[in-house]
Amino acid sequence: MKQQQKIVLFFLAAAALLILPLVLQSFGNAWVRIADMALLFVLLSLGLNIVVGYAGLLDLGYVAFFAIGAYVFGLMASPQLTDTFPVIAEAFPTGLHMPLWMILPVSAGMAGLFGVLLGAPTLRLRGDYLAIVTLGFGEIIRVFMNNLDQPFNITNGPKGISQIDSLHFFGLNLGKKLVIGDFEIASVSLYYYLFLALVLVSVVICHRLELSRVGRAWMAIREDEIAAKAMGINTRNLKLLAFGMGATFGGVSGAMFAAFQGFISPESFSLMESVMIVAMVVLGGVGHLPGVILGAVLLSALPEVLRYVAGPLQEATGGRLDASILRQLLIALAMISVMLLRPRGLWPSPEHGKSLQNVKS
Repeated sequence: MKQQQKIVLFFLAAAALLILPLVLQSFGNAWVRIADMALLFVLLSLGLNIVVGYAGLLDLGYVAFFAIGAYVFGLMASPQLTDTFPVIAEAFPTGLHMPLWMILPVSAGMAGLFGVLLGAPTLRLRGDYLAIVTLGFGEIIRVFMNNLDQPFNITNGPKGISQIDSLHFFGLNLGKKLVIGDFEIASVSLYYYLFLALVLVSVVICHRLELSRVGRAWMAIREDEIAAKAMGINTRNLKLLAFGMGATFGGVSGAMFAAFQGFISPESFSLMESVMIVAMVVLGGVGHLPGVILGAVLLSALPEVLRYVAGPLQEATGGRLDASILRQLLIALAMISVMLLRPRGLWPSPEHGKSLQNVKS
């Protein structure tokens, strides 16, 4: 009976996810955009969970891989390079408009490469020291993108890259609404289904990794690196693999973000974004896929929902409180409350802490 209930629950959840954007677009496309961004943050959180949750490596500069993926897509699917370099303009007279199947592997590969480059010099670092180095890496990438407009204007500096192509998927332009008879599916809803498919594929990959020999080796490193090394686990290669695979998810998510927004700038990849991604993983439940997804959805949607709370509070105080600051305060209070009441996260792994319970008993 339990198996039948799980099957029924699965089909109900699948139907709800498929119908959700169609219901939200009736209230306005802004609500669908919130759902789209929530799915992108879920994709980012799944990638960071490989590094933090499975391998136990605290990475505070994860947003750098998000930026790398976004800028690779922006450069390969916009007039930026053809306007800057006449050689490229001659080679591509109609513009540099690379297809998705070509850009996506490049974005993922570049992010993965930088993930390995970040992991290589930090193999001996742990805990706070690793967090400081990765934090610096994230800021270096952002500053680098912000200043790479001289002597050659590659990233257009703080002005950002605009006119980025929308995604074309099997002849379907996701940048335009789809009309089926009298029914219209908005562009943001089409992106929702693509992002949902990417999230589902990522969940399957992460689940299989968790159950594999590599996943068990990562968890051994997370629990006790010295003991793992004594058991014959190649901790160096597995750490690099964790950094590289986690960064790949960030690169894919960044490419999707650039196509979805049509514009990117260094301001979108600040330190606060990286901290929020780490908070999503920790708040939901480190190393537990359902918890990570729950944390990402809640923390990405909560700021938008709190707009409707901060506005009336601002009016009640006669406008003396700034709505944006008040919204951040409410988010911080909510996060502190959750961590006090649920220190292991909203949905922690049921296997986490079993060994401690056995010791106590």
